[in-house]
Amino acid sequence: MAADEQEDEALSTETAVADEADGADDEPQKLSLDVDVAKPSACERRITVTISREDIDRYMDDAFSDLMPNASVPGFRTGRAPRKLVVQKFRDDVAERVKGSLLMDSLAQVSEEEDFAAISEPDLDLEAVEVPEEGPLTFEFSIEVRPEFELPKWKGLKLKRPVHEFTGEDIDRQIEQMLARYGQLVEHDKPASEGDYLVVNLRGTHDGREVSTDEERVVRIRETLSLADGRVEGFAKLVDGAKPGDKFQAKVKLTPDAPNAELRGEEVDLQIEILEVKRLRLPELDEEFLGEIGSFKTEGDFRDAVQKDLERQLEYTQRRRYREQISELLTESANWELPPALLKRQSVRELERAVMELRRSGFSEAEIRARENELRQNSRAATADALKEHFILERIAEDEDLDVADGDYDREILLMSMQSGESPRRVRAQLEKRGLMDVLRNQIIERKVMELVQSEAKFDDEAYEPPVKSVEAINFAAGGAEGDIPDASDEAEDESED
Repeated sequence: MAADEQEDEALSTETAVADEADGADDEPQKLSLDVDVAKPSACERRITVTISREDIDRYMDDAFSDLMPNASVPGFRTGRAPRKLVVQKFRDDVAERVKGSLLMDSLAQVSEEEDFAAISEPDLDLEAVEVPEEGPLTFEFSIEVRPEFELPKWKGLKLKRPVHEFTGEDIDRQIEQMLARYGQLVEHDKPASEGDYLVVNLRGTHDGREVSTDEERVVRIRETLSLADGRVEGFAKLVDGAKPGDKFQAKVKLTPDAPNAELRGEEVDLQIEILEVKRLRLPELDEEFLGEIGSFKTEGDFRDAVQKDLERQLEYTQRRRYREQISELLTESANWELPPALLKRQSVRELERAVMELRRSGFSEAEIRARENELRQNSRAATADALKEHFILERIAEDEDLDVADGDYDREILLMSMQSGESPRRVRAQLEKRGLMDVLRNQIIERKVMELVQSEAKFDDEAYEPPVKSVEAINFAAGGAEGDIPDASDEAEDESED
């Protein structure tokens, strides 16, 4: 018993000394790192980190000190085994834990001390890293970073501002588009014409080999049929007068970013088989219907609300036109080469950002889908432009201390809920579920920067005519695809039904 008491007293003394030492310096001791940074490209860094033997031994010693009170070694009471035996028994387990701590702490220190802004997680092969029994620990990782550049002059830019006074005809056309979601497709026994709907089977072939099929797809007859990987120009003329049983042929030139990489840039034959011709029957604007869609008391109230929607869409057009001009001016010298992997990964985010912006601006699902397909068909170029623009706007935001407040999120989500007809709470839940809150944050920050740039700009007004809808967009790839094509609109709709 006397020996045990002496041992307990010794352990207590060691603990007290250790606690006193810890209290003397609350700041964690920095690692002694040797860091080499290679720059394969403007947005890539290849980093080699060497951790000194002294740091490894310090971490190992601390880990074993933490383990000693609870170490279980045969022949000894828990916590009573000699340290030498504990080290022999548990070295591999402790080394694995120490490896994790050393990597996490060294990565944090490199991020803090090195002069770059990371835009991705480190690409590090954890299994390849081992804690050596002697000598330093060296490991490598790759990371994507924001390119280094001199911020272009952004104050005093000269911009053109599109302006338009909405007429009754504009409002009538918008009402027809809005009512389409409440309309009913009915059989039409006359030959098809522009504006009618077709139920079709689609079949794509390349060199006689079938590459895609789609059955009973509903398509509205418009001048252009936009696909996920190409366009059928003159579609309305092609199927004019169509009847059930008719078959039509069209050629589709696949885009460089088509889902089927093997056929990118190739021409695909698209067969269109007509199953049914239908016409859209719109609901009557009576008191009951007006109450259902928005608690409108009169048709005049409804038309006023539609005009406000049109004005919101004009504001979106103005923002987009400003953004195009500002981006062109600011990125004129941004000739950085962006890694293909970065472009591929960010293309999905850019698509989601664009859809989010359209939703908050009150566009219909058909208009959103048309814009989606347009972006898909030029995804690599569009993503490269958007990324260059984002890097510059992010720098301006940092220099001007622009940030996002809770109220900013609430306002954006409210506008999106007005377009979708869902509650703001449900829209927020969908964004969080899909991991899109960071996309929303970037969108808000970029808009604030754009507003700041515009506040310092000089404007010239130019007449603008809202385009008459001439594109029907469907989520179908004529060249085929491996698996389903991601669709930001469909994902949002599917989740709203859960």
